[in-house]
Amino acid sequence: MVRKGWIGVWLALTVAGAGWARELTLAEAMRLARERYGAVQAAKAQEQAAAAKAQQAKGFRLPSLRVEEVFIRTDSPAEAFALKLNQERFSFSSFMTADPNDPRTLDTAISRLELQLPLYTGGELAARIGQAERFARSRSRSREWEERQAALAAAEAYVMLAQAREYVALLEKARDTVAAHVAMAKAFVEQGMLVESEYLRAEVELSRLEDLLAQAKGQEEVARANLAFRLGLAQEETFQLAPLPEPVAPREQLAAYLASAQGRADLQAAQDLARVAELEAQAKNAAFLPKAGLLARADWVDDKLFGTHGDSTTVMAFVGMNLFAGGSDKAALAAARAEARAAREQVELFAQGVLLEVRQAFTEAQVAVSRAETARKALRAAAEVQRVTAERFRQGVVKMIDLLDADTARREAETRELVARAEAHQALLRLAVKAGRDPETALP
Repeated sequence: MVRKGWIGVWLALTVAGAGWARELTLAEAMRLARERYGAVQAAKAQEQAAAAKAQQAKGFRLPSLRVEEVFIRTDSPAEAFALKLNQERFSFSSFMTADPNDPRTLDTAISRLELQLPLYTGGELAARIGQAERFARSRSRSREWEERQAALAAAEAYVMLAQAREYVALLEKARDTVAAHVAMAKAFVEQGMLVESEYLRAEVELSRLEDLLAQAKGQEEVARANLAFRLGLAQEETFQLAPLPEPVAPREQLAAYLASAQGRADLQAAQDLARVAELEAQAKNAAFLPKAGLLARADWVDDKLFGTHGDSTTVMAFVGMNLFAGGSDKAALAAARAEARAAREQVELFAQGVLLEVRQAFTEAQVAVSRAETARKALRAAAEVQRVTAERFRQGVVKMIDLLDADTARREAETRELVARAEAHQALLRLAVKAGRDPETALP
């Protein structure tokens, strides 16, 4: 009675554990990868940092206001004389009776409020702001590209897990079929209708299938953990996958995919970075132009902290220009211009490479879908051959080895069809991403 109770508990836990498997569609897997995958989270953080730096750069265009408190203790004749004046405690009579070359130690506290405003920076400030904005935009594009890459990797992992599970089911079915052949062969041997060598040959085939099945189950476990990793989940997570539809050929012509590839996120990010390099040359050119600014300051001076016995205000406008820096400014400008040219060339090469990737991905998708269709036809033929051979074996027309060969041919055809179908799904997903589209657009 106790044993039956424990069996009931075990069955309940098993059923409950099976219910804990996450139900997952291909579209849901891609959505989870966009939200949870670690590389996407890092790209989002970099995007936020770049946006904050762009805001920081814009802040340099606005006035800066700072406050400070300074405490000075000195017996320097010149400083003590000036600070005494600033405290508004200077007395001519005391000055005449004391030795100005050997003043008493003076304590001075200065409370200062200072406002600075850049009026003209030779275009450097505008260039730096433009650089920060372009860099922030490139980070946004990089985040978008990272999201698509994460979604693609999750989709490929989903297809691989579905393929692994289907392969396990295929081998289990093949093993059961061969096991039935072994039992039938054993019965025929006992009846004297079959030589023992053919029975042993069936036993060997059954053992081989058991080995293949064990290996396939291990691959399925790795594929499941890989999918969990790509989704940003614990690698112990289990999944109940929705069936995949049959792959279909690309719905558009190559020209449409080439056109959409011009807006690919990683290409646009590279173009933004090339513009950053061009703006660097503009910033370096500011070294040859004058700079102007405005400063306003209010001081409260006393012999104790935060005192207000003496007060003064200052307004200052300044203009400056670097006349000679040993040729370093000229060299820096030449280097920035050369780097900008290099960046433009690299982006152009990148753009051509993107078009080549799309052409290759389009061809691969077409070939993969065609191979999947061919594999389906071959599977139908192999299934018919197996059916006929099994019937002929029961009639005693063919040998056991012929039946095993027919079984093997069908299993190999099923495997080829399974692999071809999975590769077609993956090729269509990659084509969408390489053409600058979301991988979800590859779904029927």
